[in-house]
Amino acid sequence: MSNEHPSAAAAYKQQETRRYFLGRGGNAIGWAALQSLLGSAALAGTGGRVGQPGLPDLGSEDGIRQVGPHFAPRAKQVIYLHMVGGPPQMDLYDYKPMMNDWYDKDLPDSIRNGQRLTTMTSGQTRFPIAPSMFKFQQYGQCGMWVSELLPHMGKMVDDVCFMRSVHTDAINHEPAITFMQTGNQVTGRPCLGAWASYGLGSMNENLPTFVVMVANPTNTEQVQAISARLWSSGMLPGEHAGVSFRSVGDPILYINNPPGVPSEIRRHTLDGINQLNQLQYEHLRDPQIKTRIQQYELAYRMQTSVPELTDLASEPEHTFQLYGEAARKAGTFANSVLMARRLVERGVRFVQIYLNNWDTHGNVAGRLPDQCRDVDQSCWGLIQDLKARGLFDETLIIWGGEFGRTIYSQGGLSKSNYGRDHHPRCTTMWMAGGGAKGGTIYGETDDFSYNIVKDPLSVHDFHATILHLLGFDHERFTIKHQGLDQRLTGVEPSRVVKELLL
Repeated sequence: MSNEHPSAAAAYKQQETRRYFLGRGGNAIGWAALQSLLGSAALAGTGGRVGQPGLPDLGSEDGIRQVGPHFAPRAKQVIYLHMVGGPPQMDLYDYKPMMNDWYDKDLPDSIRNGQRLTTMTSGQTRFPIAPSMFKFQQYGQCGMWVSELLPHMGKMVDDVCFMRSVHTDAINHEPAITFMQTGNQVTGRPCLGAWASYGLGSMNENLPTFVVMVANPTNTEQVQAISARLWSSGMLPGEHAGVSFRSVGDPILYINNPPGVPSEIRRHTLDGINQLNQLQYEHLRDPQIKTRIQQYELAYRMQTSVPELTDLASEPEHTFQLYGEAARKAGTFANSVLMARRLVERGVRFVQIYLNNWDTHGNVAGRLPDQCRDVDQSCWGLIQDLKARGLFDETLIIWGGEFGRTIYSQGGLSKSNYGRDHHPRCTTMWMAGGGAKGGTIYGETDDFSYNIVKDPLSVHDFHATILHLLGFDHERFTIKHQGLDQRLTGVEPSRVVKELLL
């Protein structure tokens, strides 16, 4: 928050030695080495005094000064469910019955309006309309139309804020996911979770502030590469990067002591390493050394907290009735969502779950039902569970991909199957809890689910709204970097969409 707290940037400059500045390019190697010792715990962090939100101030003696958000946050924690590949909005939430009359007719040039296409369909001689093969039903007081593939979603539409007019600038996966997570198509910027960690700090002593899980889809026909750059801290201090929990084996590498090494020896070893690091810090005043000390300590505490976190034996049978039987199997989306509830219950600030295989270029009939079965009951169960535990009103749940899909078919088209290409002009996302206005249906697209005709919602508008729910004015929530006040929402105009908020 450089506008309110300019001393932080000044203090950072004073502490940034010439050796540190010149060596910054080697940080990736250094962090990789540290992570090989501690596993992903090396990238964890409390980001603030426990239970007291605050931005780090590198000018203070202990590395932290308590400042708090701009105003009282509605959401204290976030669970962000990212559907990697781009869910087809017209098959799930954006009901377009008129398309049944357009089956196999060409998409009008007036609708496409010169939009650039991916190389996967730019060579097609035709762009035949593929109406959704799935039935829709209207639910709730809000009257939201939902696909038959999502029956559990139909039961909770009045708890959910639907955004049918989200649009993006990117047409390919890597820049599109990067843009959705960091506000910029170029890698190297802090993601939303890192900003939340930086701004609000930690609410627990023994777990990271920001945790990432990559769930395993039931269908693995076409998965996309997912890079750890998506949960990077960018130019923010390293402790605000996401900590990746593995789905198989130990959730954190090296979380257990090696055979024959008791906790007393590990404690003695860490004390010696920390003393050496402290001497190094006093000599160089390198803020990354201070971060390293904090991460060794967190990693030690996580040796106790993480096994307890991941042991589901204490969960009653009712839990698995809520989330579905798949929640018993490690690595599934349902299991990951249950873990997300356990994480926020223990004070983790931001949990991100990635689910792959939504890139339906072909075989929508064979793949989309599997994808929806993976997410439908578990998302419903998560919301019911949070409500029962009194956490729903302060936990923001976000669901969506990086872009939408085309109404025209990629490749072959039949009444029983088709494919859809990438489409940046519109997609549907939803939010629930944490101050989001349940029962809201925001934005409209044309009859082809191709162009937005009412209330467009840019990625930066979306980010500004999320930050507002977390208690921040997005224009003042910045960090000084390379002479500029960097922020999640960039430099182009963006706004908080008040219609989405309670």
